[in-house]
Order: sequence, then structure tokens, then C-alpha cells
Amino acid sequence: MSINEYILIFSRSFLFVLATLLPIVNPPAVAPIFLTMTEGASASTRRQLAKRISVNVFVMLTLAALFGNMVLSFFGLSLPIVRVGGGLLVVASAWQLVNAKDPDTDAHEKLVENYSQEKVKSSAFYPLTFPIACGPGSISAAITVGASFDFISAGAGVMSVSAMILAVISVSAILFFCLRFAARFLARLGASGTAVFMRLSAFILLCIGVQIMWDGAHELIMRLFADIYSTYSRTSL
Repeated sequence: MSINEYILIFSRSFLFVLATLLPIVNPPAVAPIFLTMTEGASASTRRQLAKRISVNVFVMLTLAALFGNMVLSFFGLSLPIVRVGGGLLVVASAWQLVNAKDPDTDAHEKLVENYSQEKVKSSAFYPLTFPIACGPGSISAAITVGASFDFISAGAGVMSVSAMILAVISVSAILFFCLRFAARFLARLGASGTAVFMRLSAFILLCIGVQIMWDGAHELIMRLFADIYSTYSRTSL
């Protein structure tokens, strides 16, 4: 293969992965949820969390694209099952946010004191990375991306994987900047505006979780009806 063909493979793979993952990860939509779930954290703590979350998202999406299909096959799992289970986690997290009380000044100061490094480490992955920043939809998309690569040659495979890694780095970097500067954007809304925006974001997250669950459940139901129809067709002959 010529150099131009390798460049074409790299460019197509990069744009394909970026266009597939970026809308699903949706960093601007994650930012308000991130602020709600880190209520009481200082600016430096949020910056540290944003960095950890971005790194975690990069690792999760890369591993899902490279090894996701093998892991699911090893455990006998399917993508619809992953969507249903992940959707339940998203719904649970969103429900807590919807019913959370708006903290007053004293409670806010107490949260600042209690937001220790241990809490940063424990919450950086769950629930801030999974399922908030990188949920079952993102993981399913990454697994689908990895399965779509056609390794017609070793060189083409290297170009495709390299482009995929670069695209995931780009998504993670965009996520970091959205989380890093989200507080500055919401500060202009004021206290009441921020509270309303947080509630709406939590409700949207709840709807996303229900949608993810329904997508997985719908596919499972359709498979069930297909199996029933196939069994009925064989027995009626």
C-alpha cells in the first residue's frame, strides 16, 4: 500500500471514531452533572477530578474498542444486557441528583471540609467516570467502533488503531476542558439559575438512563419474539 492510502485510512478512521464517540460522550452535557455531584469541592479539587475523569474515560474507551468484544464473548454477555445494566446505574445516580436538597451556606462549608483526597479518589471513577461521563452508550459505541475496523493488512491495522487512539485522546481532552471551566460558565447564572439548571440536567440524565435501558430492553424483546417466531415456524411445518 502507498503512503497516500495509509493517510486515507488514518484520516477516515480518525473522523469515524471522533464522529461516533464525541456526540455520545457529549462533554458539554456532562459538565453540569459533574458540578452537581462535586458540590462543595474547591476549584483545585474539581480540576484534579476533571483530570482523573478524562484519563479514566480515555482508558475505558480505548480498552472497550480494543478488547470489548472479547470480554463480552468471554462472559457470554451481549450489548443489550450492557445497556440495561448501565442504564440502571445512570437512573440510580440521576434519581439521587433529582431528589438532592439544595445546600445552604453552612452545609456548603461543611462539604468543602469533608471533600478529602480519599473522597476524590473514590468518586473519580464511580459515579463520575462511570456511568456519568462514560456510560453504557459510550462503551457500546466504542465496542462497535472496534468491531468495525477491517484489518486488511498489518499497516492498515496500525493506522486504524493509531487513529482510534488519537480520536479518543481528542474526546478526553474536550471532556477535560468542559469539566475544568464548567464552574465559570455556571457562575454567571447566579445561585437560583444554577439550582434550576442543575435540576434540569439531573432530569435529562434520568431520561437518558431510561432511554439506554429501553434501547437494551427493546432489542432483547425483539430477539425474544424472533426466537418465538422461529420456534413456532419450525413446529408448524
